[in-house]
Amino acid sequence: MRRRLIGSLVAAAMALAGLAAGSAAAAAQPGPGGPTYRRVCPERNVPGKAFCLSMVRTDLPARPSLLPGQQPAGLSPQDIRSAYGLPPFGGDGRRIAIVVANDYPEAEQDLAVYRRQFHLPPCTTANGCFRKVYSTGTKPGTVDPIWALEAGLDMQAVSATCPGCGITLVEAPTAFIVSSLLPAVDIASFLPGVTGVNGSWAVAEQAAEGSLDSHFRPGLVYTFASGDVGGVPVYPSVSPNVTSVGGTKLTRAFNLRGWTESAWGGTGGGCSPYEPQPAFQQGFAPCATRSTPDISAVADPDTGMAAYVSTPGNPTVGWQVVGGTSLSSPLVAGMYALAGRPGPADRPNSYPYARPGSFHDIVTGVAGPYAAIPGYDRATGIGTPRGLRGLRR
Repeated sequence: MRRRLIGSLVAAAMALAGLAAGSAAAAAQPGPGGPTYRRVCPERNVPGKAFCLSMVRTDLPARPSLLPGQQPAGLSPQDIRSAYGLPPFGGDGRRIAIVVANDYPEAEQDLAVYRRQFHLPPCTTANGCFRKVYSTGTKPGTVDPIWALEAGLDMQAVSATCPGCGITLVEAPTAFIVSSLLPAVDIASFLPGVTGVNGSWAVAEQAAEGSLDSHFRPGLVYTFASGDVGGVPVYPSVSPNVTSVGGTKLTRAFNLRGWTESAWGGTGGGCSPYEPQPAFQQGFAPCATRSTPDISAVADPDTGMAAYVSTPGNPTVGWQVVGGTSLSSPLVAGMYALAGRPGPADRPNSYPYARPGSFHDIVTGVAGPYAAIPGYDRATGIGTPRGLRGLRR
């Protein structure tokens, strides 16, 4: 089975790599004084190997440190809580596991810098908030600054929306999905206190992917990034057992909310050629099969979040502005944790469909061939959270 699965990934990975290469080339071109950015994980043509889905602004130089009173560029936790109507505290007793590839030695110290900057409560090994787990029981032999940036973004995004949540970083030895990342998801799912698992990585869809869906069990929240090639669904986001999180552009506005959102052109989504339609999407999604995303949050790197990563070897070290659905997915993971614990037999990705009025309906913007329209759409799903009501049973 594994040999057939890896074999079937080859053509799909190459096709997605071609699409991504075109998109990345466009992103690298400097606009007329406008924002530019790069993919953190550009490699995506290795069969069976997952790629992360974060993007870094390149027109804003990274700042290794800040002067007293200086604020980093990018959205702050206060901005994000304001945009989505979130309480300033909460999540005590809930824990989110973040699954990544390779080792991130600076994880705890970088998290401390971020949380101290924004006056969030400490999250350390000493106080029990932060934990690091090696999925095989042995520390990964590779320190990859690219995946370190991804892991740092994930932990800091969770901190932004759920400052009281515990965070467990689960490190897999490699980025190969079948042999490494999904077994790490299994480990994460049974760790003490974990109520949600986030993955900001993906592979191209392939025919045998349904055999992997059992890695995502009932009673836990699984949030996965919907992709960064507009209008193209990716796995595991497209699994019927996870919450697929798409992306928006979030900007300040002179309106009652104080913010406005439109679909981010890079967000992945669409109709899966392989996965069946879950019952909760009937009457919502214009597909006979599984449609993604389910919901969305800010992801456009033009309006990305401030993040801090210090792992040597990364082209950008220090404070930087990061986006992609690698941002929106852990933001939503934190929101789910704030909302409460899922029922033991529940698939929490069904919750938003029961209360679509609890979401901001995004009606502008285009992602690939899909426009944001009233109601469900394949650019932003149900919409973006308007408080927490739509994320609980």
